Amino acid sequence: MVRPISISHDFQWDILSQKLPLSSQTEEALKDYPPILRQLFSNRNIHTKEKAEDFLNPSLLKAHDPWLMKGMEAAVDRLRFAIQNHEKIGIYGDYDVDGVSGTALLYDFLKTLGADVRPYIPNRFDEGYGVRQEGLQTLQGEGVSLVITVDCGARANVEADYARSIGLDLIITDHHQPHSHVPQAIAMLNPKQEGETYPYPELSGVGITYKLTQALEQTLNPSNPISQHYLDLVALGTIADIAPLSGENRILVSHGLNQLRQTQRIGLRALIAISNLKAQEINAYHVGYLLAPRLNAAGRLESAYAAFELLITKDPKRALKLAQELDNQNRLRQEITLQHDLQAGQQVLANYQASPLIVAFDSAFNSGVIGLVAAHLVENFYRPAIVATEFNGFIRGSCRSIPEFHITQALDECRDLMEYHGGHAAAAGFTVRKERFDELIARLHQIAQRELGTKSLKPKLRADMSLDLVEVGRLLREYPLIPTLEKFQPTGYGNPSPTFVSYEIEPRNVQKIGREQNHLRFEVAPAWKCIAFRRADLAEHLRGKVDILYHIEKNAYNGNVYLQLNVRDLKPSTSP
Repeated sequence: MVRPISISHDFQWDILSQKLPLSSQTEEALKDYPPILRQLFSNRNIHTKEKAEDFLNPSLLKAHDPWLMKGMEAAVDRLRFAIQNHEKIGIYGDYDVDGVSGTALLYDFLKTLGADVRPYIPNRFDEGYGVRQEGLQTLQGEGVSLVITVDCGARANVEADYARSIGLDLIITDHHQPHSHVPQAIAMLNPKQEGETYPYPELSGVGITYKLTQALEQTLNPSNPISQHYLDLVALGTIADIAPLSGENRILVSHGLNQLRQTQRIGLRALIAISNLKAQEINAYHVGYLLAPRLNAAGRLESAYAAFELLITKDPKRALKLAQELDNQNRLRQEITLQHDLQAGQQVLANYQASPLIVAFDSAFNSGVIGLVAAHLVENFYRPAIVATEFNGFIRGSCRSIPEFHITQALDECRDLMEYHGGHAAAAGFTVRKERFDELIARLHQIAQRELGTKSLKPKLRADMSLDLVEVGRLLREYPLIPTLEKFQPTGYGNPSPTFVSYEIEPRNVQKIGREQNHLRFEVAPAWKCIAFRRADLAEHLRGKVDILYHIEKNAYNGNVYLQLNVRDLKPSTSP
């Protein structure tokens, strides 16, 4: 397979124990744990035994009270009134997994309460992202009097005014960064808005929807509470949206993954089967890289309604058909993305100059995958990236960025040029008139040069601490280290897997493996097996002593279970 063009990276290793040494207070508070765990906890800002136990054993009892969220009382009062008076309620959801899972959650929950409810998910190609006047008008024409947004609307000031003008009440639930002047709605549930009292600002869109159902359920006090039965959908959307797996998100996702492993949703069971997964083994990785892409494929190529229907269907035959459709669409999406990756990479290299911002444009790019292509450019070149395409006289752009550059703030500086823009620090989107596109890009180049021009842009790999592999072997015989490390799950953005560095290692029995010979397998003393996925390029460094950066994990192969080092990077040894 032809691979996208990229600049090879020399990763900088960021070893936290060197910057965040254990304090004597933390050492004393965590003395019941071995030194490795003390450092891992400290790196995650955990400095007491109580917090350590809360981290290892996430409890729903530690989740926050939904009533702490600004606007919750007004939202629940209006929603309860609509249910009791049999008003028609519209749910206006986004077309990504976060929005679709939140829409499915709220739709199913309200239907269970006997509400008259109708979902509305805009078409990415015809309508674009966010709340639109056309969609609101459609809902109003169908007799809807209350609209609840899911994962969109934080910046829909004009649309909120329009809704009010045509007699629609609007409740906004969204986690994207709002303007300082928020839309004039019945309520906006968004932990990022000014004056917010909710203690955790990083909930996903589906997470905020879940908190709304919790509060509504507490108000209605049904004899059979069901809101916790939707945590599998919360896990699905939160992981897919790359929300940080820390704080309350970690609690919700941990319990949601447990539900997902035994889910009763027929559609999810069909999706798990078509993805060749064993339900009882599902973790955050499987959700992010196997389940979520299939659900996202519907909205990227056609309509997200197929993904929505899969999550709510009660018909086994329909579930199997929908799961197969999503799997087929995902294969097609992968082919289109690869083609665009190659085109975008060639464009970037042809124009690769001093500017730290990279841009690729083609009127034939599929707008459903330009966000993925932008993300791949960031991964391959380690620069903020914009990928854009043309639609009906407008240019739609998708942006992805690096930690050193807040892309939405950069777009905010150019708001006078655009019809629409929004997002957060690492990802954003915009719509601009065709004749203004060049000016927009020129200004963004200037902003990027101002913010990044003097910085050495080098991707970092984070490690918790250095380890002596012989000492680890001894610890494994004395303490249940691996079961404890497994409790660090779910891991991902905001809670990375425990990662270690070992120095002056001598690899032996080095082999390139895999269908494309793009993985490395080798062994190191005293008796560790190592695997380096998609890093066959490192083979030339394995002729002498090396330093390695890795996770410790279990591997099951041919019925045998053993520990291995999953090597993320290695370098010729430069002992510290």
